[in-house]
Amino acid sequence: MIKVKKRKILLLPGDGIGPEVIGEVKKIITWFNDKKSLDFEIDQELVGGCSYDKHGTPITDEVFYKALESEVIMLGAVGGPTWDSLEFSKKPERALLKLRKELKLFANLRPAICFEQLVSASTLKPDIVSGLDIMIVRELTGGIYFGEPRGIKPIENGERKGINTHTYTTSEIIRVARVAFDLARKRSNKVTSCEKSNVMEAGQLWKEEVQELHDKEYKDVELSHMLADNCAMQLLRNPKQFDVIVTDNLFGDMLSDEASMLTGSLGLLPSASLGAKNKDGEMRAMYEPVHGSAPDIAGKGIANPIATILSFAMALRYSLDLDKEADDLEKAVQSVLDDGLRTKDIMSEGTKEISTSGMGDAIIAYLQK
Repeated sequence: MIKVKKRKILLLPGDGIGPEVIGEVKKIITWFNDKKSLDFEIDQELVGGCSYDKHGTPITDEVFYKALESEVIMLGAVGGPTWDSLEFSKKPERALLKLRKELKLFANLRPAICFEQLVSASTLKPDIVSGLDIMIVRELTGGIYFGEPRGIKPIENGERKGINTHTYTTSEIIRVARVAFDLARKRSNKVTSCEKSNVMEAGQLWKEEVQELHDKEYKDVELSHMLADNCAMQLLRNPKQFDVIVTDNLFGDMLSDEASMLTGSLGLLPSASLGAKNKDGEMRAMYEPVHGSAPDIAGKGIANPIATILSFAMALRYSLDLDKEADDLEKAVQSVLDDGLRTKDIMSEGTKEISTSGMGDAIIAYLQK
């Protein structure tokens, strides 16, 4: 086992707008080092399509081992149409899946928070989304994305068959459910577990194991079960009924993207992928914005870095035990929005458009106050 080195941060900008948004986080990390005398050690490497272009693989062994040795991994985004024709094992997204699987980052935390300054940016009515604060906990290393057998094979009639396997074990379900229950205790003490137990045996097992864990260890937390398709509908109908939603890899992928759009822009929403703590209380973790690589706006200086910056705030809180610094960074983001400063994706009447770097500079200016 490679020992995690304290305060070592690995930056993996990736593709598209990834280098631009990670660049703003790097400025903020440097500010914390210079102004708050913190000891973050920064390293930066290629991952995704840019790694394939240079090395013929979406992630090299050297970069992977650097990730193993880092306490925090900050990822920008990977992928884009340039690499769509590559064989599956070479696609940029395989780097992301490898990091999640091999680092055992089993719990993906995706908050969906509607900033009061941006209520009008949501496609839903203000009374539906105002004050929205949901945490979706998605299981990240099991289910249909990793199950075996998988693949595409010819069959006797000349057609081809695509195969993916949806599978979960008791331990995989319990460990992610425990994360959800622990988070709920620090929030509004309510968990909604989502699956498709009506048509899937894996969903039935999920429901049973979550309920059993609740009854043994978390009776103080309110637990309800909801079919995943109903949850998708309820997120649009009455999203504020939810506090913490826990679900599997596939449904979590879909529901978290849906919830993110309740807030008005993918450019605002962070995420954290957490592993288990070792005997010393250390854990590996990767932080990234919910949005993708957005190649259509790459290099134009208009990408919104807030989601990536808030992902770093999550890193400060969950990996580095720097709650005050996390609070300060989140307050700085709120203050910039209060001032009416916006990147292009969240512009509205009466606000001022600024660039990607302009947003990072404005947030640092508030940190200095």
